[in-house]
Amino acid sequence: MWATYTGWVAITSLFFELAAFLLGLLLGSFLNVCISRMPAHKSISKPRSHCPQCGATIRWYDNVPLLSWVLLAAKCRSCKGRIPWRYPAVELAVGIWFAQEGAVWWHFVIAKSFHFELSASYITDITVTTMGSAILGFLLIGLIVMDWQTQTLPDAFTLTGGLIGFVLVFVQAAFLAPGEGDIHFDPRANLRMSSPGSFVAKGDVFMTGPEHLVLGRLLAILCAAGLLLFIRWAYKQLRGREGLGMGDAKLLGMIASFLGFWPAMLALFVGVVLCSVYALTLLARRKATAATRVPLGTFISIGGLFAALAGASLIAWYQSLL
Repeated sequence: MWATYTGWVAITSLFFELAAFLLGLLLGSFLNVCISRMPAHKSISKPRSHCPQCGATIRWYDNVPLLSWVLLAAKCRSCKGRIPWRYPAVELAVGIWFAQEGAVWWHFVIAKSFHFELSASYITDITVTTMGSAILGFLLIGLIVMDWQTQTLPDAFTLTGGLIGFVLVFVQAAFLAPGEGDIHFDPRANLRMSSPGSFVAKGDVFMTGPEHLVLGRLLAILCAAGLLLFIRWAYKQLRGREGLGMGDAKLLGMIASFLGFWPAMLALFVGVVLCSVYALTLLARRKATAATRVPLGTFISIGGLFAALAGASLIAWYQSLL
């Protein structure tokens, strides 16, 4: 009996991961179209996918994620031109990201439901969180490549992504249980306004869970983006030239919309460290000067992926040390 149960659990887990992986591959293929066209302000729907070297339309059977690249030996069927490794790499990255998000959702919802009665707010919270993480990963993988290749961070990804993240916060807020997430500013004082301008100790002043979640996330977005905007302004005042692009601020605001302020700060920290190492390596190899622009957005996006994966546990561990 136990062996049958264990086998069924393993099969259902594998099914969810495989389904999520295949969905990720399909979306990764679409992401490649976005990466190729968005920085150049081209339509992502027209014309159909085609070889960038000879212009031949790619047949449907040559457009199967990962598999077609392998079967064609990384060459266009028409002109035999090389198909960059970026295409299967992006598809695989999105597929793996979606697979691990599918595994997370299965573990916290399906597996737990075998042993516990889960509340609607819990299921909604986990579902929205994993969905948001999957969308964030899709956006960040695209931005990693686009900023690296073209040093552009399209608004269609950063601003639209930020809006999606904020809308998901509203969904989470709508399904909070009564009293969940309420913030009591000073429960010991028990202050309540009895008349305009006067307070008496008859109750408690608090912020409801939905208000706390939505307004807190809005503040996180403004503070995260505002921090880079301030640094951008200060650098220009001191050096007389641009140091950071507006896209970097929008990107950090987008990460904050999905993850919150402190995970966004972790993404920024990781991104700055990685970018500094990259810049110092270029300087040491004499392939850049102090004025050379580097794709900071690429490294912040990598930091965002790291924060999405390990940010919550890392921040909790750090707070436990204080």
